[in-house]
Amino acid sequence: MTSIKKTLVATAIGTTLALVAASSALASSHREAPYIGKYPQLDGTDFYMFNSYEPGREDFVTILANYNPVQAAYGGPNYFPLENNALYEIHIDNDGDAKEDITFQFKFDNREAQGGTIELPVGKGDAQKSVPVSLKNVGQLSAEDETTLNFIEQYSLTMVNGDRRRGKKSAITNSDSGSQTFRKPFDYSGTKTYGGAGNYTEYADSFIHETNIPGCHTPGKVFAGQRLEGFKIALGEVFDLVNFVPVEGDSAPGAGDGGGFTGGVTQDEQRNILARNNVTTLAIEIHKDCLTGDGNGVIGGWTTSSLKRATILPAKVTLARPEFAFGRWVQVSRLGNFLVNELVIGFPDKDTFNASEPKNDGQFLDYVTHPVLPEILDSLFNGPVNAELGTSFENIAPSNIPRQDLVTGFLTGVAGVNQLQTVTPSEMLRLNTGISAAPREQQHSLGVAGGDLAGFPNGRRPGDDAVDIALRVVMGALCHDLPIETEEGFLNLGLCAPSDAPIGAAALTDGAPISAKDFDNTFPYLITPYPGSPTNAPIPKPKN
Repeated sequence: MTSIKKTLVATAIGTTLALVAASSALASSHREAPYIGKYPQLDGTDFYMFNSYEPGREDFVTILANYNPVQAAYGGPNYFPLENNALYEIHIDNDGDAKEDITFQFKFDNREAQGGTIELPVGKGDAQKSVPVSLKNVGQLSAEDETTLNFIEQYSLTMVNGDRRRGKKSAITNSDSGSQTFRKPFDYSGTKTYGGAGNYTEYADSFIHETNIPGCHTPGKVFAGQRLEGFKIALGEVFDLVNFVPVEGDSAPGAGDGGGFTGGVTQDEQRNILARNNVTTLAIEIHKDCLTGDGNGVIGGWTTSSLKRATILPAKVTLARPEFAFGRWVQVSRLGNFLVNELVIGFPDKDTFNASEPKNDGQFLDYVTHPVLPEILDSLFNGPVNAELGTSFENIAPSNIPRQDLVTGFLTGVAGVNQLQTVTPSEMLRLNTGISAAPREQQHSLGVAGGDLAGFPNGRRPGDDAVDIALRVVMGALCHDLPIETEEGFLNLGLCAPSDAPIGAAALTDGAPISAKDFDNTFPYLITPYPGSPTNAPIPKPKN
């Protein structure tokens, strides 16, 4: 196909991406199902699991679970605490049976500061009264002094071996204090609260705790707190009838030479509509030997949140007693790979997927082997594209049905890269702990599709470009050669033929760039959140 024809095909496909965007709501897994939209505090947004690339921590695995999406930084006076009556969990399968072998449970307990609410004298003489202040905070905060804070956010961290509800529970403790309770930093209300721009980083870093993990010979780390939203997408233009051509317009991303598709989109940080939004991150770092068990070194992971089955409001709601929750835990959110519930699972089953476990994913198999979205796109645009170009594509979307390439990507992993010891088709993020982490400066944002075996689908790092990867995989990138050299030439997974995916090799992109250099080079990697004040403050940059 000529370059001009490729460009025209890409433009037509770009129009169809409005449907893709409509399915993906606001981001990677932000408000992806009807029910969870009611409970943003429990909404899992992004899940990362990767071999730590912080210098000196290469034998560790970092896991990040983000919740409470699209936080407007100015969201005072209450800001964004997590839910007291919820259970936030990170699950690890290390033998391939699609059942959790290890679970890390976060349980939050948010309350008034010790000693009660801060009161200030109002009036003079006999008329004077001491009155509780109206805000969570009434003065500057620092790592050394939080005495002006009315509201304390804290949590416990528990490890469960075996079944998440019936397995053996062990408390994870603070290595410094021996306490079973960890503190969460107050959200970034603004630079004045922390004594100037840049001081919040030092404050938040003081809440990175070293942990003692039962049965693990090496201490780990934990952090729970607000971070800058790491997911990047050109959302506004997508909903404006896809007001761009979603194919790279330069010869290489950011080249600035216009040497790619004529009229194609070029990379621009200003295209990221979520640049000034925050998210709440639950982060743990654990030595890989404490996760792999007796398996082959590959682990599967996913995150969930759950609520008690029944909730009763008291006659009078108070901060200490807002509601009574009892009964068994009911799972309401689930996330492994990005964009699965948005782009793969059918609308009637989105809530069902959020409530399900990987071991039962056979019920969703048809959505992967026979994806509906590509067929909708083909039915809408096959005729117009062929008529305009004078071509006769049987299918502008991949035609290899059943889609074994998607089964491999979503449900089984790739043999020799991220496949567990036993292969049980199930949706989870898979990480080979035996493949060394790539230093930040050497990471490719397309992961394996860019020749970087340490990136997605071998786990997921903050700098892996979820949007571009998803677009390319859905349109058949795995049917084409990957830029990984072997003795026989470039690697081809043999899952399908290039002819099965006419545009599978196109450089599909939304033009919102992302790179490992956008993130810190130390735990917890996601960077300082955007401040609530002043208006139009500069977007935070990595600290190292």
